[in-house]
Amino acid sequence: MTGVSYDESQPAPRRRFGRTPLTLTVAALVPAAVVGVLVWRGVGGADSHGGTAAAVTPAASPTGRSGTLLDDGVPGDVEPTAPGPGPLAGKVVVIDPGHNTRNHLHTSEINQQVQIGPTRKECDTTGTATNDGYAEARFTLDVSHRLRDLLKKEGATVTLTQDDDRPFGPCVDERARIGNKAKADAVVSVHADGSAVGNRGFHVILPGLVKGGGADTTPIVGPSRDLGEHIAGRFAAVTGSAPSNYIGDGTGLDVRKDLGGLNLSTVPKVFVECGNMRDPKDAALLTSAEWRQKAARGLAEGISGYLAR
Repeated sequence: MTGVSYDESQPAPRRRFGRTPLTLTVAALVPAAVVGVLVWRGVGGADSHGGTAAAVTPAASPTGRSGTLLDDGVPGDVEPTAPGPGPLAGKVVVIDPGHNTRNHLHTSEINQQVQIGPTRKECDTTGTATNDGYAEARFTLDVSHRLRDLLKKEGATVTLTQDDDRPFGPCVDERARIGNKAKADAVVSVHADGSAVGNRGFHVILPGLVKGGGADTTPIVGPSRDLGEHIAGRFAAVTGSAPSNYIGDGTGLDVRKDLGGLNLSTVPKVFVECGNMRDPKDAALLTSAEWRQKAARGLAEGISGYLAR
């Protein structure tokens, strides 16, 4: 995402992880006592999703195809593999890597309006990038590959909405349909924000109550919040990143009604903004292969905790 987007829903109760606000510094998240509290939930510019984000020109993207290299230099494998035995056997997870590395070449197509419930919005957007040109679409695909591999090791059946295998998109309504058709037990859309310098940390976007235009989020609002809380707790514990200091009032959670991928979902789904690509300190994390592996592990542990509840 790019820009700052605020909660458009009615105020919802904010669950904090433990007795202290999650606006703690990263250093404060390290002690075992705090991590133990986080485990309690974990184990048991304009907006790039609808504004006119400036087109970014990403470098050659990691396609994940056999014979190509991911951002960490490890050969990727786009071919689906059968899930192994594990605690998530029988569970279906859909991973939605935000944007597309070639969206900037297809601006007329991605600017086409699609129905997202009571309103209409752009098919997709280009996403943001770091000041050095590391595109959000590259980041989301890399983290999604890592997350897919971790979940498959746990036995889950995993589908990606896109794997750098199409010229643009898919549109936000199609992204929702992919998760619905799969009858996914959980869907996670991977993103990174593009806000002002000094705005740091991650946040998880939850669906608000939306009805109309083919959308009815009533059945998924509660389960999606549960999924989001599990992910927020484990993401903070594993990555050492604090919840956003500019969205979510220190909870790491934000509710929105303007995202087609959430509005049109019939299965539990959240968006995760892993950090702010425009802040130098957050960008240093997002461009680190080691940190991206931690991000994937935090997401995986959050998903696993939710599915094992």
